[in-house]
Amino acid sequence: MAIGLILRHTEENEPSDPYFKNIHTGILDEAAKWRLDTEVLFRMHDKNKDLDQLSKYGAIILIGQMTDDAIKRIKAYNENVILVDANPTIENCDYICNDFGTRTQKILNYLYDLGHRNIAYIGGNSSVVAMNGKTIMLDRDARAEAYSDWMRIKGLNKFEHLYIDNWSIENGFRLCNQMISELDEMPTAIVVGSDPMALGVYKSLKNHQINIPNDVSIVSFDDVEMTNYLIPSLSSVYMDSSEMGKTAVRLAKDLMIEKAKMPLIITCRSELHLRDSVKKIK
Repeated sequence: MAIGLILRHTEENEPSDPYFKNIHTGILDEAAKWRLDTEVLFRMHDKNKDLDQLSKYGAIILIGQMTDDAIKRIKAYNENVILVDANPTIENCDYICNDFGTRTQKILNYLYDLGHRNIAYIGGNSSVVAMNGKTIMLDRDARAEAYSDWMRIKGLNKFEHLYIDNWSIENGFRLCNQMISELDEMPTAIVVGSDPMALGVYKSLKNHQINIPNDVSIVSFDDVEMTNYLIPSLSSVYMDSSEMGKTAVRLAKDLMIEKAKMPLIITCRSELHLRDSVKKIK
């Protein structure tokens, strides 16, 4: 039996997103290991989707977040559906997710222990894709929610500075500029939702002659290779997204052999790689 793939990104823009690209690569590598064929059935943003073909496959792996209605329609054609990097609200669904919400709170606890209280967050919007291919924007993602919740629990509401837009270097730069112009007191630390946005934040801080980490500490997510070459080197969260893809194949293989008695939720643990962009407040 073969595994059918439903992908979040188009073929053109997938290479620019190493996180999702590595999930896809992990799926292909693990499937080859078990001599399982894989085939891309369609991309989420495709307007025309041939759902009838789904029943021909032993399992379907869906990379990314679709609406609950879309997931239900897919499962109507094939019960063996595994979602990767998703957090659906429907029951009876197997999915593999990251721990970025929990990791954000651990980062904030670490910064708190270093003396930081005035901590800002710069990040992007989460979104889901409907069956018709349209993107539906959500208010915020797990990292932003975890940040707001943590700041309120710690009684740091007056320091809650949340800046959200699309995930890009340009928006990281623009949002950091906006933050600097709006705030009377510069935060001592910034948590950034992705390394590309962190590149924009670095540029903005340099333009304003704000030193990292002497004036402000920076922690980000993705841990892409280029961040090692920033000055100072960027502290960032690493997630082995290739292993997420491999885990999905192993789960798909098990489902093809024997129907599961209960749905599984697998949370993959990230790692914080600390470098030179974080400093303790004296």
